[in-house]
Amino acid sequence: MVSKRLQEVPASGTIAISNLVSQMKSEGVDIVSFSMGEPDFVTPGNIVDACCDSLKGGFTHYTPSLGIPELRKAIADSTREAYGVPCDQSNVLVTPCKQAIFMTMLAYIDPGDEVIMSDPTWVSYEACVRLAGGVPVYVHTTFEEGFVLDPAKVEAAITPRTKMIIINTPSNPTGAVIPGDVLRQIGDIAIAHNLMILSDEIYSDIVYEGRHVSVASFPGVFDNTVIVSGLSKSFAMTGWRLGWAIAPKDDIAAINKLQSHSISCAVSFVQQAAVEALRGPQQSKADMVAEFKRRRDLALDLISEIPGLECNVPQGAFYLFPRYSVDMPSAKLAEILLKEGHVAVTPGSAFGPGGEGFFRISYAASEDQIRDGLSRIKRCMSQL
Repeated sequence: MVSKRLQEVPASGTIAISNLVSQMKSEGVDIVSFSMGEPDFVTPGNIVDACCDSLKGGFTHYTPSLGIPELRKAIADSTREAYGVPCDQSNVLVTPCKQAIFMTMLAYIDPGDEVIMSDPTWVSYEACVRLAGGVPVYVHTTFEEGFVLDPAKVEAAITPRTKMIIINTPSNPTGAVIPGDVLRQIGDIAIAHNLMILSDEIYSDIVYEGRHVSVASFPGVFDNTVIVSGLSKSFAMTGWRLGWAIAPKDDIAAINKLQSHSISCAVSFVQQAAVEALRGPQQSKADMVAEFKRRRDLALDLISEIPGLECNVPQGAFYLFPRYSVDMPSAKLAEILLKEGHVAVTPGSAFGPGGEGFFRISYAASEDQIRDGLSRIKRCMSQL
């Protein structure tokens, strides 16, 4: 009796690998896991303290559906000051990050509407589009071009049914950062064809060369854009489930209609902790990004010594997306690495058709784990 729309949606490839890793670990198998996309750091103490103070102060009831005013202002201020997006608190909805993406699809995508996205791309975009009745349209990106979207290919993919373009920069799974001039061209295309842009900027604080650029910062583009971001990656707060959508007021009102009928509001005491995250000391975030860069460079050096692998230098996020030369599907290779090498990676096929021939490594792991895990991959690849 499961609905047809749900039957058409595959299970999350990243969660499936994570569940298998947890099962094997519970059976006593020593696994090095590069499969999950979350920082291995703990949430900074000042944020934890702010949450505890909020709980002890009795801030445990409903908040406004849009979020508490001081958090919405802090989100708008930080986004405007850091990235030049012309927003204020009236443009902000506080909600879990993935919830923001899902609600945006439900709010704007009708059955048969087409949504353009890069290939490869994050696993849940296609699922959210399909659950809203939409049709995902992949625009292929290449290893040779650093997995950056080509505006000409984006425009060529537009049809009368196209409703939205999804952008994710820095990218999961490739770590690619879309240059500002490319973002400007995509923004102009959206305006010319009256399309929406969903800009997933969850990794905006984890950029190693240069600074993050938001597509919504270019003149006129904000009117067609919903930005989704949050605290999960930059403050090691994945389990707190707190993020936001930033969009024109009418769009925020439409998305909030869904929120008011679903989760009602984000968790109250987490919202007060989020104010501290955005307004409080930022050194822990800077230290974490510096450590990720060091780990990236270490992992790239080790991968360069593995036969049959080649990898781009990602400019953001905390993923490597190496290409392999072994003649087998990525799901099969990931299975061999897990069962024989006891190291978990995510098969590239989980991220779309263009991910075949690649696998994803999350270097959100300790130096010892990176060395050990890549040593295991090297042994397996040498045998293959």
